[in-house]
Amino acid sequence: MAELRFKGERRTLTGLVVSNKADKTIVVRVETLVKHPLYKKYVRRRSKVMAHDPANECSMGDTVQVVEYRPLSRQKRWHLVKIIEKAQ
Repeated sequence: MAELRFKGERRTLTGLVVSNKADKTIVVRVETLVKHPLYKKYVRRRSKVMAHDPANECSMGDTVQVVEYRPLSRQKRWHLVKIIEKAQ
């Protein structure tokens, strides 16, 4: 994969690929822990982001890292940086 160059600091997220059915697009589920303001218990929040996968190299179940990127379509604002772990 070609080395991507980005200006400045951009947000990076790590998540699990839950769909790769679209061409050059993956859907990544990202989990974050948020402390509840009243009960002080950590709550797991999940969100799904669509990311650009130019080589169609990801498969379902892969753990990937994505970076914030310019808008590529109505919902795609993330770009695949690397595959951390391939699914079995």
